[in-house]
Amino acid sequence: MNRVLVIGGGPAGMMAAGQAATHGAEVVLLEKMQRPGKKIAISGKGRCNLSNSAELPEFIRHFGRNGRFLYQAFQHFFNQDLIDFFEGQGLKLATERGGRIFPAQGNAPDVVRTLRQWLEELSVSLRPNSAVEKLLIDNGKITGVLCNGHPVYGRAVILAPGGASYPATGSSGDGYKLAASVGHSIVPIRPGLVPVITQGDLAQRLAGLHLRNVGVRLIINDATGGKKGSKRQKKCTAFGELLFMKYGLSGPVILTLSNQIVDALQADKQVQLILDLKPALDEQKLDARLQRDVQNRHKEPMQSMLRGLMPEKLVQVCLDEIGLAPDRLAGEMRAKERKRLRFWLKNIPLTITGYRGFTEAIITCGGVSLKEVDPRTMASTCCPGLYLAGEVLDLQADTGGYNLQAAFSTGWIAGRSAVEHCLN
Repeated sequence: MNRVLVIGGGPAGMMAAGQAATHGAEVVLLEKMQRPGKKIAISGKGRCNLSNSAELPEFIRHFGRNGRFLYQAFQHFFNQDLIDFFEGQGLKLATERGGRIFPAQGNAPDVVRTLRQWLEELSVSLRPNSAVEKLLIDNGKITGVLCNGHPVYGRAVILAPGGASYPATGSSGDGYKLAASVGHSIVPIRPGLVPVITQGDLAQRLAGLHLRNVGVRLIINDATGGKKGSKRQKKCTAFGELLFMKYGLSGPVILTLSNQIVDALQADKQVQLILDLKPALDEQKLDARLQRDVQNRHKEPMQSMLRGLMPEKLVQVCLDEIGLAPDRLAGEMRAKERKRLRFWLKNIPLTITGYRGFTEAIITCGGVSLKEVDPRTMASTCCPGLYLAGEVLDLQADTGGYNLQAAFSTGWIAGRSAVEHCLN
């Protein structure tokens, strides 16, 4: 019986199921939700950032130290292959700013429909509302699964149930328990690409404010706070959009930095973000700009002059921080006060105290240890006949389409490898 069972109807699971069917296997796709692809349909704010046009070395770098695991999968099925696949199925794609690849119509459900139609054409048996409770093992080899209280048998099983982020879409962490039950080690999971919580009331005062083209510096100190005797201070910079929330910060640039922030906080390190509202201007150019504004608008109150420098919602916060009255004339500003304003515009400090949970996280960090998965086949080294793909693995990147490409690529490899296992 050349039957392959696939657990999970996300990007990795659907790609694996289709590849296994393409290469001659009878495929049963077990999806715990009523419909597969629920998380795909809401990804990228409903637009679905499928991949990125970055070259392989740069692409790999976005996954950090675990990225090298993906070399084998990406050598076989990478971004151009994914584009060719979807366009071959009739879904046009478009490359946007930053190399991000989306459906040309910007509609994530189109991706799900395309994948489902492909699976139907391949006669993949989709079983919705099918929760897998147990992997069935006989003489050390996998023989099937226990699903909704009943055994379903197969020569190979592909575990692709997603992670623990957005649990309402079905990825509630079941896969980690299944993998652990056959001996896999699980790297502790934590939310990834997630909004962060800040100290004080600054974020609350600015809630709803959306800033573009902001520079952000991330500073991570050991628990000593970076004083004499501290082992290390880590700094990195990013640039982009952010959004103030009642509890803290969100938006693309914050999500990009959030994986480092979460890991630092879990290691009991101190984390601070420094916002630069004028990243295109160095100190000298910004000072010249301020002097021109003061000269040209010297009869206007400070509150009015500052509206030319920042969104209105920021003005009162700025005045409070630098200690200026809103009705004071701009021409009365002293050099030392202008210096305080200049410094604040490029150095707004925010201490990070926490992060939001899995319900708001785009991905899951952590997962099945890559040391126990063959990167050439996605085969488990703990249980013959078991293959793993997608977010259940300890693979995570920042935003930009990298994570979805990894899911599709590992699913592609797992599906083909599972068929070869059945034929041996």
